[in-house]
Amino acid sequence: MLRITTGVLDEARIFFESRGAVGCEGTALIAGRLDEPASRLVVPDQVAHPVPWASVTVTPAGELQLAAALDTDERFVARIHSHPGLAFHSETDDENPVLTHQGAVSIVVPFFGLGLRTGFDACAVLVRRGESWIDLPPGPDRDAVILLAGSAS
Repeated sequence: MLRITTGVLDEARIFFESRGAVGCEGTALIAGRLDEPASRLVVPDQVAHPVPWASVTVTPAGELQLAAALDTDERFVARIHSHPGLAFHSETDDENPVLTHQGAVSIVVPFFGLGLRTGFDACAVLVRRGESWIDLPPGPDRDAVILLAGSAS
């Protein structure tokens, strides 16, 4: 089970809302250590394109940041990104999975980050199974994969 600290979600919400204030999406990865709540948001250098065709691209410098971001005992456990409207995994999200290991989590935050104000409830949460992303609506199936933990110590 993946546990993510409230601090990571607060940091992500602030980032996404600041991007959304200018009509842009954002993207980040969540890093953590095995058997501990994931407690680090890694925001790579990125170029966002505003609405009406909102999108975001990680720059080559951002790709290098991600490659160098992890401590030896960490891994990226989840991708989190915002959409301007409703939360869903778009065709673009499916074509560019970023994380492909089994059990990886993809979190899509609606309304430029405002959806994080209530935790994961308004977000689309998907888990990687085989070559596919499986949607986990709120409820026991989602709670078996991902939970919100207290702040990092």
